[in-house]
Amino acid sequence: MRRSFLFLQGVCSPFFARLADRLTADGHRVHKINFNAGDLVYWGARPASNFRGQLAQLRDFLDARYRRHGITDQVLFGDRRPLHRPAVNHASSLGIRNHVFEEGYLRPHWVTLEREGVNGHSLLPRDPDWFRRVGEQLPNYGNGQPFGSPFRIRAAHDVAYHLAGIANPILFPRYQTHAPVNAAIEYAAYLRRFTMLRFRQSSDDALIDRLVSAGQPFYLLPLQLGSDAQIRDHSRFDDMRDVMEFVMDSFARNAPGEARLVIKNHPLDPGLVRHQRTIAGLAKRFALSGRIDYLESGNLDKLLPPVRGVVTVNSTLGCLSVGMGCPTVTLSDPIYNLPGLTFQGPLDEFWQSEVRPDAELFRCFRNTLIHTTQVNGGFYCRTGIRMAVDNCLRLLEPERSPLDELL
Repeated sequence: MRRSFLFLQGVCSPFFARLADRLTADGHRVHKINFNAGDLVYWGARPASNFRGQLAQLRDFLDARYRRHGITDQVLFGDRRPLHRPAVNHASSLGIRNHVFEEGYLRPHWVTLEREGVNGHSLLPRDPDWFRRVGEQLPNYGNGQPFGSPFRIRAAHDVAYHLAGIANPILFPRYQTHAPVNAAIEYAAYLRRFTMLRFRQSSDDALIDRLVSAGQPFYLLPLQLGSDAQIRDHSRFDDMRDVMEFVMDSFARNAPGEARLVIKNHPLDPGLVRHQRTIAGLAKRFALSGRIDYLESGNLDKLLPPVRGVVTVNSTLGCLSVGMGCPTVTLSDPIYNLPGLTFQGPLDEFWQSEVRPDAELFRCFRNTLIHTTQVNGGFYCRTGIRMAVDNCLRLLEPERSPLDELL
């Protein structure tokens, strides 16, 4: 069935443009709304409109494009951007399907594609019995076809996208980015942190070796990006300091006296916040000096197997730890927070619990998750983009999604 797709904002890469070309070749109509100069450059000469108004004017602008182009489907990356949330709600009210891309629930060779919403807005059921029932009927999906995606390619696209933004004051004078930090400041911080990581790698590896060989119980708290919608919109915390304070307070009061807490930074953290300084202050406040370890980097495949438990807000690392059989507790409600997979009690009780995830339930959950929401491919390198374009069509083009069929 011939459809008409409207593209909103995507990632800083050619992915949306390549996907549009494929949909056009398949006989569909494609149109896009550009919100800034980066959108304009990466979309090229393909059919598009430029939105230069204020956010309050977006609904009328969308209505005009919906009617003019007979839009049946809307495609976007991330459903929490200020420009996207009202667009998703408005399209849904008119019966227009929303297709939301996001970074993969499973890493590193997958991206996420769901209808109407992702993460906290996902339409996936929260019933472990449903996952058992449908998952056992699905094939055992592997880890997907691997591909190399050097960080430098992602960084180059990001820089090119934001360099184009120099023209925003002229071409899109009312555009306001969803990012909380100016790109130039963020780049300078990344440069400093990645330079520092070269000197931290060996000491972090040595610390992991000591933790693994000592036999002393330890728990892991992986940090997330404070700017991520997973924290800002899908948790009760304002930032990582709030998370660390909450976890360290509970750890001090309830964890076994011989246990340690390992706090690991996010690999893409720009380093604007000095987490180590925050941790030192909190360790002193909660009388935890000598029991807290901090990692800027490190091999999770080595760190996770002996861990006593993983505490996360809603990181995808939590899904990885559940899959590896590690006791895991979440401080919000990610899609994998299901009875049988994660600890369901309060954090204060988690430190004394050793209940491990149900391996068979996770197998069913993972098979269902891949079947309904995951696309083998990537957003940035040429091979990853080609794979993602080819593999996402099974979710984009059918009238009914794979999740609809299972439901």
